[in-house]
Amino acid sequence: MEITQLRYFLKLAERGNFTRAAEDLLITQPALSRSIAKLEAELGQPVFERHARTVELTDSGKLLLARAEQILTLVDDTVAEITDDGRTGRIRLGTIPTIAPYLLPPLLRGFATKCPQSNVIVYEEVTEKLLQRVLHGEIDLAILALPVPKQYLHVETLFEEELRLVLPVDHPLSKKKQIVLDDLQPYSFVLLDETHCLSNDIVSFCRQRSLQPVSVERTSQLATVQELVSLGHGVSLVPAMACNLDDSPRRIYRHLAGTQPTRTVALVSNPYRFESRLVKLFRDFVKSFRYTMRK
Repeated sequence: MEITQLRYFLKLAERGNFTRAAEDLLITQPALSRSIAKLEAELGQPVFERHARTVELTDSGKLLLARAEQILTLVDDTVAEITDDGRTGRIRLGTIPTIAPYLLPPLLRGFATKCPQSNVIVYEEVTEKLLQRVLHGEIDLAILALPVPKQYLHVETLFEEELRLVLPVDHPLSKKKQIVLDDLQPYSFVLLDETHCLSNDIVSFCRQRSLQPVSVERTSQLATVQELVSLGHGVSLVPAMACNLDDSPRRIYRHLAGTQPTRTVALVSNPYRFESRLVKLFRDFVKSFRYTMRK
């Protein structure tokens, strides 16, 4: 059994499809099929059940999955520790979709200037999947919004971010000097789907103040929320950082008067895993980075 076989096995288990896994691995599908077949021959039993377009783990495959993750984590940590010069190497960074396109470009540009020989690999996923990856050692750090429901993780607060009201430019509230939460009572909300923590933040904030937001549409992309608002499908609350890159004349952003809705952005890691000097340097850089919000 070879390390490469285990990496191929893990990728196929993650993607559930030979074609997609091969594309991620930058190999051909026949090469991946041969590797998995050789692995199964060595083990004496199948680790995947093949279906028309997908594969799923057998009981043996589930056992191998747990062991393969442990083995590769140990191998990767050993290599990182031996070759740890604090300047070269990779950093596996996870972040949620409502942060990645806004915070990461200036953050990664700044770090590339500081450590040009480093390689930051970005994983953009919802909170639950990122926390699982941190726990399993698949990523080094994650930037996400609190709360973090998982135990045994190290959480460092980075900054508090306002959630701003987004309206169509011709909305009745657009002329109002001050908008309070009660003003939104007659209007429907456009929200991200339930897998995104931002929607939970919005609903929780509204309910604590006796407003029950009625969701007319849900989507998986913040940009789609903004476009649906522009088209008059409802109103929404979006992170301030999402306003920074939006110059559309079809929508406007307003601060809510009174107690403003916010989210807390934090850095999450696994304190029980080896952390290279490069990852520590990146951690310090993230903590000292100042992201400028528009007024």
